[in-house]
Amino acid sequence: MDGLDRGVRIRIRLVSFVFILGFGLIVARAFNLQVVNQEAWQKRAEHQHQKVIPLAPQRGTIFDRNGDEMAVSILENSIYVEPRKVTAPRLEAQALSAALSLPVPKLEAKLTSTRGFLWLKRKAPPAESGRVRALDLPGINFIKEYKRFYPNSGIGAQVIGFTGIDPKGLEGIELKYDSLIQGQAGYLETERDALGRGIGAGDKTVEGDTRGCDLYLTLDKNLQYIAEKELVAGVRSARAKAGTVVVMDPRTGAVLAMANQPSYNPNAFTRYRPGQWRNRAVCDIYEPGSTIKAFLLAAALDAGVIHRGETFYCEHGAYEVGGKIIHDDHSYGRLKVGQILKYSSNIGAAKIGAKLGRERYYHYLRAFGFGEPTGIDLPGEVGGLLRKPAGWFDVDLATISFGQGISVTPLQLATAAAAIANGGKLMAPFVVKRIVNPYGEVVENRPPEVVRQVVSAKVAREVRNIMITATQKGGTGTLAQVPGFLVAGKTGTAQEVDPVTGGYSADRRVGSFVGLVPAEDPRLVILVVIDEPEDKIYGGLVAAPIFAKIASQSLQYLKITPTQPQPQNPLPAPVRAESRAATAPERLLPHHLAAARLRMPDCVGMSYRQVLQVMAKTGLNIKLKGSGRVLQQSPAPGAPVRYGSEIWVRLAPPG
Repeated sequence: MDGLDRGVRIRIRLVSFVFILGFGLIVARAFNLQVVNQEAWQKRAEHQHQKVIPLAPQRGTIFDRNGDEMAVSILENSIYVEPRKVTAPRLEAQALSAALSLPVPKLEAKLTSTRGFLWLKRKAPPAESGRVRALDLPGINFIKEYKRFYPNSGIGAQVIGFTGIDPKGLEGIELKYDSLIQGQAGYLETERDALGRGIGAGDKTVEGDTRGCDLYLTLDKNLQYIAEKELVAGVRSARAKAGTVVVMDPRTGAVLAMANQPSYNPNAFTRYRPGQWRNRAVCDIYEPGSTIKAFLLAAALDAGVIHRGETFYCEHGAYEVGGKIIHDDHSYGRLKVGQILKYSSNIGAAKIGAKLGRERYYHYLRAFGFGEPTGIDLPGEVGGLLRKPAGWFDVDLATISFGQGISVTPLQLATAAAAIANGGKLMAPFVVKRIVNPYGEVVENRPPEVVRQVVSAKVAREVRNIMITATQKGGTGTLAQVPGFLVAGKTGTAQEVDPVTGGYSADRRVGSFVGLVPAEDPRLVILVVIDEPEDKIYGGLVAAPIFAKIASQSLQYLKITPTQPQPQNPLPAPVRAESRAATAPERLLPHHLAAARLRMPDCVGMSYRQVLQVMAKTGLNIKLKGSGRVLQQSPAPGAPVRYGSEIWVRLAPPG
């Protein structure tokens, strides 16, 4: 009996232990669920009863160097439907079709869906969202989303780029700095029951939205406008296929303007061909032609293999190298080093190249930045084509000496020219100067960066002086002259490669001009490249005049004081001057302004585009501040516009 009692007691104890162990496990599990992992399980429960719809984030603003907006995010209505709340799908679909310009079958399919939430139209224009709101249809709701908007339309389009509906950056600065500009996307929460059906009513809340960083560029909106305006006119006049302009500050490497034709409007980029989105200044290569001769001379002078007074026999226009005949456009005998560049003698350049040697020439070309990307903060940059000197034959050395057999990007050539303008220092080009976070703190402020000293300051100054002669009487670039300033420059004309034959095309050319102004202390480097001009094919005829117009207006806009006396046969002053100091600016007034004696137009109430049209018609360089419509201007409407005075308008959104 005692043994039986003992066995019972053991079983009771075992059962009790099992119950206690089970209870302990239940308590531990409950503690884990309700205390340790409370937040995780609570979120899972909420997610079962909530549907999260991601929204477009608020991207940071892109400003030009003066703080004027180039790309902004604006709020627009996105329209969505909760199908279970729709009472008359067919009738509502017909009404919405008229309001949104969408097909009825597509709308009806959404209105009869079993899903709890569907977009009807993201970021609808105000007129469309207003029409839908006026219908006051059950189940149709609105939420504010950010849409990317470019207030200057096509100005700087290839540099700024554009975004998709996400909005993810797809081109230009928008793509390169997408992770910084993007910001944190918000989300829309809607309630649903255990079966996934939408419940509740009223406005939906947006959570988690954080603004992206702002970018301040080196671009100047007004200089960009000048470059684009003159490039459009020049390409049209030359009946050319395309064109590119790069404007740089040689002292810092900052890109002040970068224009391309053909161009596009980033607000409606889908209406244009992808080829028009491309930034030709960094993505396209071309043979530089005779513009390379400036760098050949710099290399030879720096290496000490020639001196400025040295002469070369130019064979009266025909010279055989490696079994090939090299020609000059004119018959020249003996030419000094400076005259070889002034008259752009291919034969003279080939002989200088032979004296420099392939290894040294290659070294200097690489030092000037040819054959590798510049590293600019823009997407899609290519490095050009520069073969190793071991593969050069004698004829290769000769042709590369006058710019054929080598390919460069417009940005590479402008950057190399900036080194000659800047005492031989090669500066790293850049377009983003400053990055500011949503709290107004400067995340990055980029200082100018010296890449290397390519040639000595003495040689750079000597080459600059030689380049001045190329724009003076007898030179190939006389049409690049700017009244009141000395211009140092070089023309270039090169044949394009025929993709079918693999040889040089008989009728397709690239005309270019690169100039430094004022030549004594350059503040601007401007490169103009015209692709496949008709009739006039030489850089001195198609590119140099565009340079002159851009340089003249840019120097006036930047208020850079003229360095040279007035040109011959100056225009008469409108009034008798009381002193030389008082009349000097008036005498240097550009011809079209002096002739018209322009008065300030009444811009109040005008849109951004209308002001730009006024600028195009009058030639006035008006500084535009803000976006929207003009509220203030200076000078006042009807007041005379005097050379050197500041001209501006201030715009603000209506209301």
